[in-house]
Order: sequence, then structure tokens, then C-alpha cells
Amino acid sequence: MGRKLTKAIRKKAGRSKGRVAVRHQGGGEKRRLRNIDWKRNKFDIPGKVEAIEYAPNRGANVALILYVDGERRYILATKNMVVGDQVMAGPKADFSEGNAMKLARIPSGMPIHNIEFRIGKGAQLVRGAGAMALISAKEDGMAHIKLPSGELRKFPLECMATIGQVGNIAHGSKKLKKAGDKRHRGIRPTVRGVAQHPGSHPHGGGEGRSGIGMPSPKTPWGKKTLGKKTRKKKKDSNKYIIRHRGEKRR
Repeated sequence: MGRKLTKAIRKKAGRSKGRVAVRHQGGGEKRRLRNIDWKRNKFDIPGKVEAIEYAPNRGANVALILYVDGERRYILATKNMVVGDQVMAGPKADFSEGNAMKLARIPSGMPIHNIEFRIGKGAQLVRGAGAMALISAKEDGMAHIKLPSGELRKFPLECMATIGQVGNIAHGSKKLKKAGDKRHRGIRPTVRGVAQHPGSHPHGGGEGRSGIGMPSPKTPWGKKTLGKKTRKKKKDSNKYIIRHRGEKRR
């Protein structure tokens, strides 16, 4: 791992302008961020997988690629990627795992990840461990892609994507064995609302195991926590959504 491919992260412990914005954060091990090549803009230059490495800031593992011109870059490691595999990006790349190309070239039904939301901006979607998306159709210069959330959305055919499913599929099923596992990750202890004093949390108070004492749960500041939609109703990108996540097919 070269120093040029990583950078230091300044920890904020969940604070913004000195105030706690996200509770239960602090401590943890020092980490360096791996600079991932999200744009995959080294077109038609083959590279070899030199190593599959653990990345402490993400669920997926990363692959260190050595290109024939001597440059090294990190990409996300796919499910079946091993050391020694060849990868390439661009119009000359074949449909092997880890190769990147425009959506216009990728056949329908092939698993993909690292999808660009806007042309040339770099991959923003389907980057988590075990994630994959599928192209269901292509029409009018747009690809219809089913995302891991179940949402069906349109993407321009000129956007880039990478072939294959993101590796480290078992990441989501891994269990933390002790309290120290969480502390190493920078997660501080969390106390249930019903175990607190009524002055500290709306769920608190009562004699014995009394429950939350209200029809629906609330935040420590008294706001309801279930069922409130947070997405903007007039968001610009709504026009590209064919079917929302959780919506049943008609």
C-alpha cells in the first residue's frame, strides 16, 4: 500500500461546530482512507490485480491494480476476483469481472456495480459489500436499472459501470463478539430510552418494565421516529425513478 494511494482522516467524533450532531461516536483506531478510482478513466490500458486488501473505512475489500504503464490504482474487489486477474476499462474491455465500460455496451441481465449517476462524475451508486444491480431494459438513450434497494431507475447510456458483484458478501452477516469490537470501530455505548430518566428521554420513567408508554416511539427530543418520509417531494431526479423501492409491481 503506497502512501500516495491513501490519505489521513481527521476524526470529528460526531461533532459539527463543537456540538454533537451524531451521538455515540468517538475513539476508535486510526485509519487511512484508500483513494479509490471511481472514474475508471484509464481507457484501454490493461492492468493486473497485484493484491486484494482490507479497507478499514468500507465493507468491501479493495484491489490494488498495477497498470502496464507503471501506475497503481485501487478499485473495489469483485466477488470472484483473485490476484493475477487482468482488468481494463473502456470500449476495448471484455465482459470480465472488474472491467468498466459504458452502460450502452453492457448486456441486459449482467450484474454490475459502481454506477455513475452523472456522466463523467465517477461511480456513486452500488458500492457496498455484496451489492449488485441489473440492467432490465434500454430505450430512448437510457438504461433501466434495478438497484439493490429494489428501486427501478433510468440512467444515461453514456454513464460508466463495472462488471460483477462487489465482493466480501459475508460482511453484512458478521457479528461483533465483544464490546471492544465496537469501540475499535469508533462506536460509543448506547443506552435504551426506556432505561433512562424521564427527564432525559420521552420513553423513560415508570415502575419496572413499563415499556415506552406511548403509541409510537420518539427521539430523545420528542419527535416521532416511525413513518416520516425524509426525501424531498420535488427532487429533480424523481423523474428518472420508474418504480420506488418497496413499491409492488403492477
